[in-house]
Amino acid sequence: MLKKSIVTFFSVLVLSSLLTACNTTRGVGEDVEAGGQAIQNSTK
Repeated sequence: MLKKSIVTFFSVLVLSSLLTACNTTRGVGEDVEAGGQAIQNSTK
C-alpha cells in the first residue's frame, strides 16, 4: 500500500514537471520570436 502511494506521488510529480517544462519552452520560443521581429523591424 505504501509503495503504491509513493509511486503515485512521484508519477504526479514527474507529470507536473513535464507540463511545466512544455509551457516554459513555449514561452522562451515566443520571446525569441518577439526579439527576432524587433530586430527585423529596426532594420527597415
